[in-house]
Amino acid sequence: MPHDSNPAAEPVLVPLHMPAPRASLVGGLVRAVSAESSPADGSGLMSLDGSGLMSLDGDAADERVADFLAAAAHADTGFVVRTSSGERALALVAATAAALCGDDIRAALRRPDVEFLRGLQPPAVRALREVLLAIESDEPEEVALGLAVLASDIAQTPSLPPTPQ
Repeated sequence: MPHDSNPAAEPVLVPLHMPAPRASLVGGLVRAVSAESSPADGSGLMSLDGSGLMSLDGDAADERVADFLAAAAHADTGFVVRTSSGERALALVAATAAALCGDDIRAALRRPDVEFLRGLQPPAVRALREVLLAIESDEPEEVALGLAVLASDIAQTPSLPPTPQ
C-alpha cells in the first residue's frame, strides 16, 4: 500500500522543547558590598540584613563558618556571605555544597574540590544557588577571579553587576 493512500491519516504533533540553559554555579554570584547590607554581627556568624536575609562573615574561623553552613543548609531562606578573598570565596562555595550534601564542611573549607563543583548537575547547582545567594566583597574583581576556575566555559565566567550608587 502506498504511503499516502490513507486519506484519514492525521498529522502527528511532536512537542519541541528548548533545552533549559545550563545552571551557572558562579554567574552573577559576586557583587560589590551594598549600602543596604549589614556586616555579620561581630561573632563571625550572621546577622539579618535589611531584606531579612542571613549574612555570614566568610572570613570568620572555619569552625564558626561550618556551624553556620550546617544550619543554613536546612534553613527556609538563603544567605549572603562577605569576603574579599577569591581563595576564601572558592572555599565557601565548596563548603556550602558540602553542607548540602552532608559532607565534611571543614574539609571543604580547607581543600575545595574544584572538579566536584564543576561536575554538579543543574538541580544541584540550583539548590546551591538557592542557599548561597551572593558573595559580597570590597574586592569583587578578585573574588570573581578566584571563582573563575568553576566556570565550565567562558560564558559562565563570573560577571560583576554594576556597583549600586
